[in-house]
Amino acid sequence: MTKKTNTEDYLRMYRQMVRIRTFEDNANKLYLSAKMPGLTHMYSGEEAVAVGICEALKVTDKITSTHRGHGHCVAKGAAFREMFCELLGKEEGYCRGKGGSMHIADQSNGNLGANAIVGGSMGIATGSAFTARLLGKEDVTVCFFGDGATAQGLMYEVMNMAALWHLPVIYACENNGYSEYTRTEEIAAGSICARAEAFGIEAHQVDGQDVLAVNALTRTLVERARKGEGPFFLELMTYRYHGHHVGDINREYYRSKDEEKDWKDNRDPIIRFRSWLVEEGIAGEDEIEAMNEEIKADATAAVEYALAARYPDVSEVDMHVYTDVTHALARSPA
Repeated sequence: MTKKTNTEDYLRMYRQMVRIRTFEDNANKLYLSAKMPGLTHMYSGEEAVAVGICEALKVTDKITSTHRGHGHCVAKGAAFREMFCELLGKEEGYCRGKGGSMHIADQSNGNLGANAIVGGSMGIATGSAFTARLLGKEDVTVCFFGDGATAQGLMYEVMNMAALWHLPVIYACENNGYSEYTRTEEIAAGSICARAEAFGIEAHQVDGQDVLAVNALTRTLVERARKGEGPFFLELMTYRYHGHHVGDINREYYRSKDEEKDWKDNRDPIIRFRSWLVEEGIAGEDEIEAMNEEIKADATAAVEYALAARYPDVSEVDMHVYTDVTHALARSPA
């Protein structure tokens, strides 16, 4: 493809990364102002991973997410209004306010859900790929997880199955350098990619701050997976700007402010991509600033809407739990 025909794709990738960053900035404010219940885990800094991968997928392709999942949800097509409603426990949220930050699912866009259990969605993703194979569909599933999840035994069970059956699944390890409060090299012995290679799975390490590199590689692997050449494994080298969760504010006991500043100043995925767009003549500074302001306005409006939205009725407490209980959304017999 030429640069000209890719312009729309490039601008959409930039927009999606900014949408994720903007969503997280607002979510953090909601937490700090005590308007949002529970904890949440910020995805800021890792935007190029979610966007680079999800822009290579069709709507019908599936993803599974993690406790740090807002970025994946937005990148796969989730809307601000329903996302903020879910964070605030409102009935118009994707899970009617019952999932909250760590359990958002959006079936309409192929998002099978975030998961608060570290590595918990690996089995779901592999099952999704197995389902596509059984039904003769061309759907590909991407399983997002962090470097800390590579210590979970489930990962090796499902990779073994996926390799034996050549399932259309891509295991995407977001290596942000830390497993909660511990450096990755202190919890992961040897090479992470080598763990997948031990099962005969083709593995790649890629700069997770370069959205174009992530997207180009993912597009190639997705198309190969559709042809039955999967599974594949990606280790995406990235960085989280915030702490493990929003309450993890004083982080100097496990990582320095200089380290955080270096990543923000020199390796920010949005700043890097914005500079590239301008240098290539794809977008001007004024156009980009206008886009940024539009996204900020959309987020502000969505937050205001969600704050004023209704909570689910108490009668819904058993909805989607028991099959024999009539609830507010049950259809009347014909």
